[in-house]
Amino acid sequence: MSRGKDKWFIRNIVEVPWKEFPDHFGGALSKPLVMPETGARNLDYRISMYQPMAHVAKHAHKVQEQIYHVLEGEGLMEIDGKRYVVRKHDVIFLPPRIKHSIANSGITDLVFLVITSPVTDELKAM
Repeated sequence: MSRGKDKWFIRNIVEVPWKEFPDHFGGALSKPLVMPETGARNLDYRISMYQPMAHVAKHAHKVQEQIYHVLEGEGLMEIDGKRYVVRKHDVIFLPPRIKHSIANSGITDLVFLVITSPVTDELKAM
């Protein structure tokens, strides 16, 4: 599983429990699959499943970039105060400092991948 200090792994998604992170509401669940606790230094990778009416509070990241990739369902993504319908196969890129949120406004589960880099949102001193 590891070579020196670099770790690799194969993970079955069924083994990872669903988690409702802070500021996620109404059945906004995620499975954190790749993160610092699993050996990643630069990526946070998770699959999320939001039940109808579930949402995350509007927020912005200081330094992190994010990609959302919708796999199933539909919802509303708010970016800089404007709402957009997002559906299966849509990919959303969010640079740092952009206020955003996502909510399941549909009638089935909204399932999407979230890729975040870097793994922490701390500003580094120069």
